[in-house]
Amino acid sequence: MPAKAIMVQGTGSHVGKSLIATALCRIFRRDGFKVAPFKAQNMSLNSSATPDGFEISRAQAVQAEACEIPPSVDMNPILLKPMGGFGCQVVLRGRPFATLKAGEYYDLKPILWEAVRESLKRLRERFDILVIEGAGSPAEVNLRENDIANMRVAKAAGAPVLLVGDIDRGGVLAWIVGTIELLTEEERELVGGLIINKFRGDIELLRPGLRFLEERTGKPVLGVVPYVEGLRIQEEDSVALDRPKVKREGEVKVAVVRLPHISNFTDFAPLEAEEDVSLVYATSPDELEEADIIILPGTKNTMRDLIWLREKGFARKL
Repeated sequence: MPAKAIMVQGTGSHVGKSLIATALCRIFRRDGFKVAPFKAQNMSLNSSATPDGFEISRAQAVQAEACEIPPSVDMNPILLKPMGGFGCQVVLRGRPFATLKAGEYYDLKPILWEAVRESLKRLRERFDILVIEGAGSPAEVNLRENDIANMRVAKAAGAPVLLVGDIDRGGVLAWIVGTIELLTEEERELVGGLIINKFRGDIELLRPGLRFLEERTGKPVLGVVPYVEGLRIQEEDSVALDRPKVKREGEVKVAVVRLPHISNFTDFAPLEAEEDVSLVYATSPDELEEADIIILPGTKNTMRDLIWLREKGFARKL
């Protein structure tokens, strides 16, 4: 019997889809089920290696750990690695496939969708439950025709959708209502419920908003997840580097040069966790002055980042 599936989609990027999906993976595993994560297509500069040497997104590798299983390429058949103005590298089933512009990528949709279907089928044959994660928002009307990461996957897997909204950014009620209303009628039927993520404060003050959401959308609010400080789950996108960091006066001062096309920056997460290490992502040569250790990280665009290093004065400082 094919695995049952549940899908986590969001009102946008960075609303907490990956974390909610990871939590569900661990909950189902603790309940005794054989569970696996799945994300059809992920765009990220950070990746993980599978035990057999292939490449998948960092989020699905973390989710596999929550399921207490090794990661595999079926969990993330398509990985897109942006390369600045040169388009993006397409990693198909763990191997570099092509470097393409957006229009060229859409031309490959039949091949890519077949890879998604095959991976989904294999996982459903091996596990009891699949926890599927969407990408970005399902309501991008300009991208809907070529979207192979959201509602099309939910339909293929027969998965009810949990729609996650981030209240910490503000405007979550409008965000959720707008997302629901931009879906087609068939897509709205797939939405099983709503989740409010990153809540701080008094829940009683939120209850009128929750009632409004249920009345306006016809969907139940299934949960309100509190904001959690200090989560050390690895991030996928370099936008995470722009968030304020807790500053520590550690004995060892480490400066990582914040290249425009930085890749695999999560390699430095263990340093961030060390109490006696002060870690900064330097965007100015002046930030290197007091560093004991300076690190030049990996990049997905070597020549452009070399030009940037020279233009910003890093080359002279180094």
